[in-house]
This record gives sequence, structure tokens and C-alpha cells, in this order.
Amino acid sequence: MRTAVVQTAEPALVDALTGYTIALTAARRREEFGAALERRGARIVYAPAIQIVPLADDSELRAATERCLDERPEIVVATTGIGFRGWMDTAETWGLGEPLIGVLRGAIIVSRGPKASGAIRATGLREQWSPESESSAEVLSHLLAAGVAGKRVVVQLHGEPLPALVDGLRDGGAEVIELPVYRWVPPEDAAPLARLVEAVSVGGVDAVAFTSAPAALSFLEAAEQMHLLPAVCKALRGPVVAAAVGPVTAAPLECADIPYISPTRFRLGALVREIVEQLPARLGQRLPLAGHDVEIRGHAVLVDGGLVALPASSMALLRALATRPGHVVSRRELLNLTGATDEHAVEVAVGRLRTALGDARMIRTVVKRGYRLDCEPSAPGR
Repeated sequence: MRTAVVQTAEPALVDALTGYTIALTAARRREEFGAALERRGARIVYAPAIQIVPLADDSELRAATERCLDERPEIVVATTGIGFRGWMDTAETWGLGEPLIGVLRGAIIVSRGPKASGAIRATGLREQWSPESESSAEVLSHLLAAGVAGKRVVVQLHGEPLPALVDGLRDGGAEVIELPVYRWVPPEDAAPLARLVEAVSVGGVDAVAFTSAPAALSFLEAAEQMHLLPAVCKALRGPVVAAAVGPVTAAPLECADIPYISPTRFRLGALVREIVEQLPARLGQRLPLAGHDVEIRGHAVLVDGGLVALPASSMALLRALATRPGHVVSRRELLNLTGATDEHAVEVAVGRLRTALGDARMIRTVVKRGYRLDCEPSAPGR
């Protein structure tokens, strides 16, 4: 018997990320990031892995700023627009704005990209050079070629260290002043992060997005402290997709041998587009079942374009059957999956799944053997 299935007017109207759960570890711009993904249908879990130290209260930033005033650097490297603006605005609140601008006028200013250049020009200053690649590596190559030996260089950081740039300048003979704008510390409330670590370890989310290296490192450290790092790494190498805004952010993931997706342009909007493109392609599974077009997504299924939300137990059951489409899955295998105590419980679970999908023919009973999805098997052994 066929039961009703909630359907959209057209299959194409179903959003690309409908049925997927994405966790965000960002502390800054997380609402903007989450809203962009929600508009594409995703379910969002917020679990900040870090928090930002307020600039006005940051003693390290003030000490570095006063050092710039006292020692007058020859070169200043601005790495981000928001970081440079934050530095200028905070210096103004300390009554150091005009003296700092005066010092920077006497320095060679290098900008890592157009946003940093815009922030520099907004103060009335002007950058002398900026790389087309927007990469720290090209900045380092340019400065080393020009010669930095014996020179004092300020490197404006943005929430995360830049060891390759800083160490490279020091190896070239420069005296480097690191300017820690927007410093990260662990989150004040660690409970959401702990819940996310547990969810990832059992495949309870479809993707985890990182927008800074400290957040990625904090996430992995939390997993290690909870003795769940092996399970988390295994999940991130399998059913859970890691997404990073760029290679600097992804460095802790690479150290843990965790694959990730990343846009070619290291921007938040580009990361959203990358997730929209990659997540359904990597995790979605489309099958013809009993004359219906069925697409299995993270926590839901599309049946002929209509969205069917399923509980976790039913999704697990469907995924087990879809591992080898068209092949028989024994009752014993399903018994172990569902945690039931007898085969009757498996029959009940299969019955509920049939009802939710809307057509009992999608799941066939194979007498004395088990169940299979009603589609052509993908390999011999039916």
C-alpha cells in the first residue's frame, strides 16, 4: 500500500544542501556563514572551537604596538584587511592612532591582498607592493629578494601564526615583530565543542567546516582530550567531510592525515560554494527503486523529488541496505545494526522504513535470507 510522501512542486526546487547537517567551528562571522548554508537547505550545528580576545583588552597587541612606536620598523606586512583595520581602530582608542600612522608613513608597506590594501588606503597610507597570488609565500619571496638582513619587519597576524613567513624572514636576517591581531583562546563554554566531537566520532554530522587553523587545532585537541581522536579521524576520512577555507586553515588537518575540501579562492563565500558543490557529490547516493527516483542524503531522503525526513535508526537501516544496492542483507546483519534483540524487531524496523518511503516495494523481503533494495544489483552475488 502506498502512503503519502511530502513533495515539492518540482524536484529542482529542493535546495542543494537539504538533508545535510553541517557543523561550524567558527567564532567570527559564524551567523553569516551559517545563514548562507541554511539558505541552501543545510541544517547547522554551531560549536565554536575558539573565542576571540577583545582587541582593546589584549595586552600582547598593545605591547607590540608600543614597540613599533619605539623602534620604528622599516617594513610592515599587512596580511588581512579586517586585521589591519582592527589594529588601527584599537590604536586610536588607546590614543596611539596618529603616532602609529606617522611611523607607518616612514615604512615600506607590503599588502598580502586587495582587502588588506583597501584597509591600508582607508587610513591614508599606501602599500608599495602586493602579490597577485595573495599568498604569504610570494610575500616572503619578494622580501627576501629585496633583502631584509638587518631590517626590522612588522608582520600583522590575524588570529593564527604564520611560521613559514616569520621564520623565513628571520632566517633572512630580519628582526621580526609579530603583531597578534584577533588572538584566539579556547571557548569559554566547551560543552558545544564536546558534543560536536562526540557527534563526529559516530558520523552524526555530514560535514565540519573550519575557517581558521586555531579552530581546527582546538577541535582535534578536544577530541584527543576526550580520547576520541582515533574515532574522529576515522570519521573524517570516511563519512564526514572536512571543509577548510584554505591551506593555512587546513594545516592541522593535514598533520593528522585528514582529507579536506577547500576553494581555490580563500574566502568565506567561496567556501560556501565549494560545500554546495562537493557535499552532495561526495555523500549523496541516487538509486532507482521500484520505479521511483530515490536520493539518499545525510539525514533525509528524496523520493521523486519529495523530502522524507527519517530518524537516525531508519537512516542507518537504509544505508546498510544501500551499501550494496540490490544485494541481500541478512537479518542477522541488520539485527546487529539496529541493536535489536530478535528478528521480529528487525521486521518492525523495516516496516517503518517502508512506510516512511511511501512504497513497500522499494524494500523486498527475501524469504529465509533477509532484505534487499528493489534495484538491479551492482555486482554478482545477489
